[in-house]
Amino acid sequence: MSESRGWTRREALGILGMGAAAAAFPEFLSGAELTFPKGAVIRTILKDYAPEELAGGATLFHEHMSFADNFMTRWTGYAADTRRETALPNAAAAPQGQGGGRQGGAAAAPPAPPATASGKYFMQDVAFQVEEMKLALADGVACIVDGGHPDMGRDINFLRQISQQSGMPIVAGGGFYTQPFYPKEIATWSEEQVFQALMKQAETEPIGCWGEIGSWDWITKDERKVFRAVGRASVATNLPIFTHTGIPGKSALEQLDIFEDVGVDPKKVVIGHVGNLVDANVDVHRAICRRGAFIGFDRQGAPGDTQQVPMVIKLLEAGYADNIMIASDLSNIAQTRQGKGPGYARALTVFVPKLKEAGANEAVLKQIMNDNPRRFLVFVPRKARKA
Repeated sequence: MSESRGWTRREALGILGMGAAAAAFPEFLSGAELTFPKGAVIRTILKDYAPEELAGGATLFHEHMSFADNFMTRWTGYAADTRRETALPNAAAAPQGQGGGRQGGAAAAPPAPPATASGKYFMQDVAFQVEEMKLALADGVACIVDGGHPDMGRDINFLRQISQQSGMPIVAGGGFYTQPFYPKEIATWSEEQVFQALMKQAETEPIGCWGEIGSWDWITKDERKVFRAVGRASVATNLPIFTHTGIPGKSALEQLDIFEDVGVDPKKVVIGHVGNLVDANVDVHRAICRRGAFIGFDRQGAPGDTQQVPMVIKLLEAGYADNIMIASDLSNIAQTRQGKGPGYARALTVFVPKLKEAGANEAVLKQIMNDNPRRFLVFVPRKARKA
């Protein structure tokens, strides 16, 4: 049809994308703001924002600004062990960091995290991260979600400082990460005890979502227990959830099954890392979208994008623009601007232009980066925020 009318594939895709956006959000294309429920907010560390206040830029739904200095060393070691145990391709290789750098590397023990000029690990250097946040703001980022929590060494006070000093709104995640990182007591706790621990987090810390909540490989008994408890905590607090699917795509559908089983609305869930499930037919991606959940292309802005661009295009052609979420899951100093990389905005400044070059419509890309994350993060608090 596009050939008979003289359209290029890019023009045809643009029209398809605009049609999908118009069907989902007619007010978006008419220039009107999205509408949100009365009392709905996006909860950041410093304050609650009306979602309209963050409309002027992109929101990155899955990043990291605060880790324990041994987190990535542990992560890389566990990943190498898992690849060997499951006989995955390149099983002798250990991934090298998140955000597009987890696909390969030397099998030897990973080096200590590179330090900044101050001698600190960059995710524990306030001045370094303040500058990174300022650079991200200048690149068009309006808000960033930090997907850490205590078992990953996330420091709320550290995030508070860099938000205050940079002006970057930061949403803090809550929960428990994955089996290798769980506190020892998770193995002995009941689901109810996990739920109560999560509710305590929500009551004592200014968290704005549950995430990242993960299954490391195939979901384990303990992880299933945690997922049920997180789902229940989401229902109790209205806070949204985003996940980690470990070896890409494994247990992705089961994660959504568990949440739905305990009453979570799929529209409040992002199934993460499915961009790394490379499938030209995007079958699992489509299945998740059909159920109303978001899918995370959240390790973008790196050479590995070559595999993800055609999958996003395929999903746009299928009408799923309103289900796509994009971020970079940054974890390595070499990915930062001061480390000579593209910085925290790389999903916006590196990956999005690749999608545009492949034919994605600019208005639809703006919807994906600016509007989809706000639709995901917004919630109506069941309790007033503590001062």
